[in-house]
Amino acid sequence: MKLLLTAATEAELGPVLAHLRQDWAPIGPLHFSKGTNELQICVAGVGMLATSYALMKTLKINTYDFALQAGVGGSFDTDIALGEVLFVASDQYGDLGAQDHYNYLDIFELGLLGKDEAPFTDGKLPSLAHALHDKLKLPHATALTVNTVSGTDFTVKARRERFNCQVENMEGAAFHYVCLQEHIPFAQLRAISNYVEPRDKSKWQMKEAIINLNKVLIDFIDDL
Repeated sequence: MKLLLTAATEAELGPVLAHLRQDWAPIGPLHFSKGTNELQICVAGVGMLATSYALMKTLKINTYDFALQAGVGGSFDTDIALGEVLFVASDQYGDLGAQDHYNYLDIFELGLLGKDEAPFTDGKLPSLAHALHDKLKLPHATALTVNTVSGTDFTVKARRERFNCQVENMEGAAFHYVCLQEHIPFAQLRAISNYVEPRDKSKWQMKEAIINLNKVLIDFIDDL
């Protein structure tokens, strides 16, 4: 199996990279093999634009049986424990559109795109069912991708009420979009580092989230 593993930053994959360098054979830059499996790491950069470019550049020269995106994110849902790792069942744009005074109009309301125009389903980018999803054994969640993460009471309240999503991130929708358009089976994993609230990094659990995320990833790739 040829697997693509992508993340916005190398720090989010630190333990996985250490594991691969110890137990897998290097066959190229951030490219490893073990038995009949190959794994390519793609450090895509932060945000939808960087993610889209890096993925398409990688896919231009390689084909993969499955793509996996891993990263940290915030949670709108305080019933989700900090550090928990989630499988993102669907992602969507959270700030692509227009402001109409204090209201937000998305690209579908503006008539720029149909809510069921490929690859969208009711305005969302779903993760289509695949046998490898069963190996992950993770709680499912819905996600929202934004260019600027929420940091005020007004923004948090507005996004929570409008989208009713559990996770906020900066790259997921781009990953889903590319994989759906290129017909590549995929999964997005997010470890919760903080709750979506007025910004206070003293409450974040970034280290714990990354440790938990990488444990899931290592178990997954070793079970291929």
